[in-house]
Amino acid sequence: MARFFQAKKKTQINTKHQSVTIEKLDHHGAGLAYMDNKPLFIEGALPGEEVVTQLTESKSKYARGRLIKVITPSESRITPFCPHFEQCGGCNMQHVSVEEQRTYKQQALSELMTKFAKQQITLDPVIAGLDRGYRRRARLSVWFDKKSAQLQIGFRQKASKQIVNIKACPVLAPELNQLLPELHHCLNQFSEPSVIGHVELVKADNTRVLVVRHTRGLKNQDAKRLKRFAQQYELSLYLMAQADHLELIQGPAPIYQETGVVIPFEPTHFIQVNQSVNQSMVSRALEWLELSKQDSVLDLFCGLGNFSLPIAQQVERVVGVEGVEEMVFKARSNAEQNQLTNAEFYHANLEAPLADEPWAKQQFNKVLLDPARAGATGVVEQLATLGASRVVYVSCNPATLARDSQSLLNQGFRLQRLCMLDMFPHTSHLESMALFVK
Repeated sequence: MARFFQAKKKTQINTKHQSVTIEKLDHHGAGLAYMDNKPLFIEGALPGEEVVTQLTESKSKYARGRLIKVITPSESRITPFCPHFEQCGGCNMQHVSVEEQRTYKQQALSELMTKFAKQQITLDPVIAGLDRGYRRRARLSVWFDKKSAQLQIGFRQKASKQIVNIKACPVLAPELNQLLPELHHCLNQFSEPSVIGHVELVKADNTRVLVVRHTRGLKNQDAKRLKRFAQQYELSLYLMAQADHLELIQGPAPIYQETGVVIPFEPTHFIQVNQSVNQSMVSRALEWLELSKQDSVLDLFCGLGNFSLPIAQQVERVVGVEGVEEMVFKARSNAEQNQLTNAEFYHANLEAPLADEPWAKQQFNKVLLDPARAGATGVVEQLATLGASRVVYVSCNPATLARDSQSLLNQGFRLQRLCMLDMFPHTSHLESMALFVK
């Protein structure tokens, strides 16, 4: 008998408003309730609250809902300090005090690691800094509204491509925040404002940086207006006509030096956005590694040398490995600028087998790794064969840290120390650092 394809009918979601009680927060900061014995995640709801929700997604194993109304508010609930909180997708935890945010994040990290590492561990004190004015870089979306003939400049709305037009951001460094109104005014004077794709602001130790991404060549008068603006506010101005192709128009190239070394960078390079937390994080990592002049250290996912270069000051040698070739060249240049002759840098795909890599044939008694959100699958399974006795794992995703920790435990390491890094206050981003000892 012939069989014919029949598309499955889409399940209709019950959009009727329903009341539920929130049990706890998940590690993404959403309130967790149960409906028909199925987890229901509600952004903006807090533990202990009775809320009214409307389902937006319903799967076989979980559902998501929109917060309609808080019937019984938690004692932890506070009034958000940013006027854009309800619309902006940048900060999603301002309805909770920063102390409570850190407590929730620590609990989430502890639960995940206890589950996967199968041991109870007392967390080290939180690494934290200022909770406002802490961001030293921001990428602002730009959209030209033809109806009003005005540029909208700001951040994306929650779960939307629409832009929240802002002229102040309380978590942005004051030196950058004060530029926003003037930047709005400058760009809105362009003869062709629609050519602007996005803008980036970066606070370096020696300058403030403005990057303007444009989709077509700028008219001469617009280019001159932008240059006058950069001169007036003493900015380093970059134009980006193509993705990742920067042209420095004026001003010095940016640097930062909170880790005891001078690290030049380009605005497209990854740097930690929270300067004070980065300083404390690097110091804590070096302390956990217990460095000595006899050590040979491997720094995986090394970037520009944020960890490698400070490590090089204390050990016999350090080898940094990075998947982005451009950043490897920059790390080598940064080592030369800091007169560090014991630091080597290699380009490698850290998700592929490493047996043929020249650095992988060497032995390292200590390893630091700082992977992206996807974690370090593959390379983490080979750390014991490199001779490592101490491993510091810096993570921006607790789920992949928990997953990779299982591999380290199977290789004979034990989890000895763990701490939460409050790199992004008022958001649900949970950064952490773990020490594994052979």
